[in-house]
Amino acid sequence: MKEIRKIIAAYDDLDHKNIQCAIASVVNVEHSSYRRIGARMLVRSDGIWVGGISGGCLEGDALRRSQQAIFHSSPSRVTYDTMDDDEHQIGIGLGCNGRIEVLFSPIDPEDEQNPIELLRDIIQIETPTVLLKTIDGSPALIDQRIPYQGDLISEPIADIPAELLNSLVQESLAKSKSIIHQSAQVKLLVEHFRPEQRLIIVGDNYDVNAFTSIAEVLGWEIFIVGTPKKLSKEAYQKAAKVCHYTEVDQLPIHQHTAVVLMTHDYNWDKKMLPIFISRPVSYIGMLGPKKRMEKMQADLPDIDLSKVQHFHSPVGLDIGAETPEEIALAIAAEIIAINRARSGAPLKYRSTPIHS
Repeated sequence: MKEIRKIIAAYDDLDHKNIQCAIASVVNVEHSSYRRIGARMLVRSDGIWVGGISGGCLEGDALRRSQQAIFHSSPSRVTYDTMDDDEHQIGIGLGCNGRIEVLFSPIDPEDEQNPIELLRDIIQIETPTVLLKTIDGSPALIDQRIPYQGDLISEPIADIPAELLNSLVQESLAKSKSIIHQSAQVKLLVEHFRPEQRLIIVGDNYDVNAFTSIAEVLGWEIFIVGTPKKLSKEAYQKAAKVCHYTEVDQLPIHQHTAVVLMTHDYNWDKKMLPIFISRPVSYIGMLGPKKRMEKMQADLPDIDLSKVQHFHSPVGLDIGAETPEEIALAIAAEIIAINRARSGAPLKYRSTPIHS
């Protein structure tokens, strides 16, 4: 979501009377690729771009093709194949070793359903959603975009009946991933979007600053619970909202919300833990050693912490973290691993592809 927000901000800053733009989107990936489906870059007619679709090996060509899409006022699709040892193929020798399909779409600022406006709507949605997009077919079909609003789809796309479209949407939402459907006339991308990661930090000591810094870089939406007067100016600048312990019921919660208790105050943690365990968050972590967690369990006999699967204490991945920054990194990494259903183990021991 961070990249999408940057793209929207860059689009909003444009002088649309004098500068046109297009968006390049990764719509399919086979084998290895630095970026996955959904990676995007906004390209201006003057050659400036924001975002990215690879590790740097494709952006130059993507700039040229985006400008062609702007000039012709027509979308196009290109497959970059870096599997073969062709010295003339873009990406060879740069570690891509995969096939990446990219859709180049000119942006009409007068179109209320242009790709940027659809993304603007999507980032406001607090539940997983999808965007249906045709990525291959006749020129009249390429780059049709149908936002999914939660209701059943009633009209077909090309030769794909509405019943099948609804089935594809539900499959994408159930698997939490984008899927491709190939019919006789069109290739359809059902692009999956997670809500923006929300982080609630409970605490007001100096190590909160380290955590907010890492969360900000990751593009997470930050909320802080503590004693407002004890928090730094930096914390206020990076948080969407700061509130006192007594106001936690005012915080917005969705299924991609992570909560980290780092008050360094046992009594506050004991008061906060039951409140957040009763809320539909995806992750709760509590700072401190295992003995502290065991004491907490003894003091909260009505809650069996061992059966709360999304509760983690001691919190964070085992990287030997010592400084506030390292501890924040270990916690952030664990949150990402949990949300992506990964173990957090070294990739060198993984026997299957990094991405399915």
